[in-house]
Amino acid sequence: MTTQTARTIAGVRIPDSALAKEATELVREAATPLLFDHSRRVFLFGALRGARQGLDFDPELLYIGAMFHDLGLTTRYARTDQRFEIDGADEARRFLHAHGITGEPAERVWTAIALHTTPEIPLHMAPEIALVTRGVELDVLGIGYHAVTDEQRAAVVAAHPRPDFKNRILTAFTDGIKDRPDTTFGNVKADVLAHFVPGFSRGDFVEVIRHSDWPE
Repeated sequence: MTTQTARTIAGVRIPDSALAKEATELVREAATPLLFDHSRRVFLFGALRGARQGLDFDPELLYIGAMFHDLGLTTRYARTDQRFEIDGADEARRFLHAHGITGEPAERVWTAIALHTTPEIPLHMAPEIALVTRGVELDVLGIGYHAVTDEQRAAVVAAHPRPDFKNRILTAFTDGIKDRPDTTFGNVKADVLAHFVPGFSRGDFVEVIRHSDWPE
């Protein structure tokens, strides 16, 4: 795990403003090392993808989006009445508001976190929104694996290792959403519960339509 001092990893400078440092410590304290390192990789991979695409993005907003995106999987910030993505998005917005960042920039970060498990749509939105998703997709799903160089990938993983990451992140997903199964309706996390929670029955879009209160 890296320290709080400013540094460059794979050519990407880690934001080191007071805001970024406070965000780093908040996530370090609330999240497991697994989620902390994952969140830092999401920022780094997102920034690398953005640079390769020539996107004009705000590194600090991207950093907050990446660092807060999985806070809904932590015991401190998890709720059971909404999707875990919204937990993190809400906390990021509160954090930004408390530091005087309001309006569209704060909403941009909220949207980046809220949509980070929604395929395709974020990629057609503001760069920070798209790049949080790009970073998540690369680190978790391997989408865009070859869009960064072997040297860049190695540098990111050397700074923030991912031992047994596939199994450990699936466990983190399961633990973070198993007490709110209804929130997985229509999204990819239903696949997680279907694999790891005995007796889970996923919502069926067709059956919801057929059994609604409408007579026809």
